[in-house]
Amino acid sequence: MASLNKIILIGNVGADPEMRYTPDGNPVTSFRVATNYRYTGANDEPKEETEWFKVIAWRKLAEQCNQFLVKGRQVYVEGRLRTRNWEGQDGQKRVSVEVVANRVIFLGKRALASLPEEGEVEPEDLPFN
Repeated sequence: MASLNKIILIGNVGADPEMRYTPDGNPVTSFRVATNYRYTGANDEPKEETEWFKVIAWRKLAEQCNQFLVKGRQVYVEGRLRTRNWEGQDGQKRVSVEVVANRVIFLGKRALASLPEEGEVEPEDLPFN
């Protein structure tokens, strides 16, 4: 039986990305993305919820994310969810869910100026339209 682990996000980068290198020299960049969900609550009151996602990019994609992403930049992220479990210094068990990116598109006018080889990204170009 087939299975699928895929997530697509469009949101804003919450802080400048952080790049580091693994012991064998592979670059890895992490950054956070905020998405907003707007809905109408009781008494037709508008409400908004923000969800935060930790995103991890590897190798060339990591280098590109580190170079072109900044806090506030709108971004499209496609990847898979990964859950990590570990024990903290206080002995408590911890769980972290993160997005391992396999595709990142830098959205917004500034992104297009920075990456002319990517071409212009229009809403109809996104894979879910």
